[in-house]
Amino acid sequence: MTTRIGLLGTGPWARRTYAPALAAHPRAELAGVWGRKPAAAAELAGLFGARAYDDPAALIAAVDAVAIALPPGVQAPLAVQAARAGRHLLLDKPLAATVGDVHAVADAVERAGVASVVFFTLRFDAASAAWIDEQAAIGDWYTGRADWYGSVFADGSSPYTDSPWRREKGGLWDVGPHALSVTLPVLGDVTEVHAAHGPGDTVHLTLRHDSGASSTAALTLTAPPAGAGVAVEFRGKHGVAGYPDGLLGPATDSLARAVDALTSAIAGTAGAPHPCDARFGARVTEILAAAEAALR
Repeated sequence: MTTRIGLLGTGPWARRTYAPALAAHPRAELAGVWGRKPAAAAELAGLFGARAYDDPAALIAAVDAVAIALPPGVQAPLAVQAARAGRHLLLDKPLAATVGDVHAVADAVERAGVASVVFFTLRFDAASAAWIDEQAAIGDWYTGRADWYGSVFADGSSPYTDSPWRREKGGLWDVGPHALSVTLPVLGDVTEVHAAHGPGDTVHLTLRHDSGASSTAALTLTAPPAGAGVAVEFRGKHGVAGYPDGLLGPATDSLARAVDALTSAIAGTAGAPHPCDARFGARVTEILAAAEAALR
């Protein structure tokens, strides 16, 4: 069965990842595109043989599921609208910009009984997901760290340089979800949050987990290009496990696996909600909001 999916969003992430992955997926049809800029929606739809919509409600009504590649403050109300209409959801991180909004999304999904998948990139990259699962299975970790040093605003070369929400919310909200998507399945839920400012938009997190382990994270979008990169490791009685350099594959491949998860959930073959569903996305947002409050 082919799932008709409407894409909400026309920015770089939608153009580079969502649209091509949806259009190429064997069990999905990119049935329509809506964006806040009608001309951009028309252009993107034309590139992939889809229909452009001027009204998100009309697109939601015409499809089985929606994929949303929009800023979190825009995504949340559209996700609620789609869930209330009975549409399944492929969402992006962070799920929302406030705790109230993220609870509204998770509650709407639960009440409507629709499937939801939140696209945490590493959790849907085949090699990265296998590494995360391996560390979770080993267990007995004493501590961990997940550092994301982005240089989105360093020299203007990033396609996301002009992203207003990233400039407003910084690395905590943009790359923080990546860090949490790795540490939470390995070390357990967070029970204590501390945060401190660093240079630029940098935020340093110190977290306590319900397993008894602790973790840290350095999160920024303003690192010097020469200092950019990702470093993840766990330490425990088994030794040290470090996330291998070069493990992460193309984002379109990860998105295709997220679509696999959504279509399996819709068909009822998944057996249970995906670990990266709206409830998990909500928990990540709660931790980010707690860190933001700690900074104040």
